[in-house]
Amino acid sequence: MNAIRGARERARAEVTAAIKDEARRQLAEEGAARLSLRAVARELGMVSSALYRYFPSRDELLTALIIDAYDAIGSAAERALATVDRERPVDRWREVCRAARQWALARPHEYALIYGSPVPGYFAPEVTIAPASRVGLALVVVVRDARAAGLLREPADTAVPRAVAEDADRFTARLGLDLPAPVTAALVAAWAELFGLIGFEVFGQFNRLVEAREEFFDHAVTRLAEAVGLTDGDRKPTEPPPVL
Repeated sequence: MNAIRGARERARAEVTAAIKDEARRQLAEEGAARLSLRAVARELGMVSSALYRYFPSRDELLTALIIDAYDAIGSAAERALATVDRERPVDRWREVCRAARQWALARPHEYALIYGSPVPGYFAPEVTIAPASRVGLALVVVVRDARAAGLLREPADTAVPRAVAEDADRFTARLGLDLPAPVTAALVAAWAELFGLIGFEVFGQFNRLVEAREEFFDHAVTRLAEAVGLTDGDRKPTEPPPVL
């Protein structure tokens, strides 16, 4: 009986993977708004009623694709986090950011699904929140470990509005962290700015503006690390570019 159950589970996993692979292909060609369960079933040679046993609605299929994408970019960030010593927090931060960028450039349509325009009529359920947080939490780990190692300076601008400080305190309390509110505020802003940089590149806003994409990205995320207060100890902060 266990062997039969195992075979069924493997078969279900294979069909589920095939459905998601075809859905990703259609995302690349048609965009998320035009994703259709009937079209997916047709391309796989399935009847629609059979596909509905795996994904009862388009929204459930979209949710599965969104979670997969968030988990994939999160895994890339976490692997990068593990490659650099804790004593080099700026390098560590930069590697996490690079990993997120490289994943996005390799999978622009999946990146667009999670960081592009919202899909009309779709509302992401709560189960997407934890996967969506993985890159940000990797950056949080860099900051947490840097503070523990004495490699975190408080940002120069320590004046934050009371409401912002309250939000920051709630955020750190929820994660069990001990970070000053200015550091937390700078960290959250850097998280958002990271995906702004990646999105500008993925969606073409840097065309005819930034040619040295990799060098520009490295410079920008290093400045974000310094804005948060990260330091590699013996390394001086990045000098600002000359005024042209």
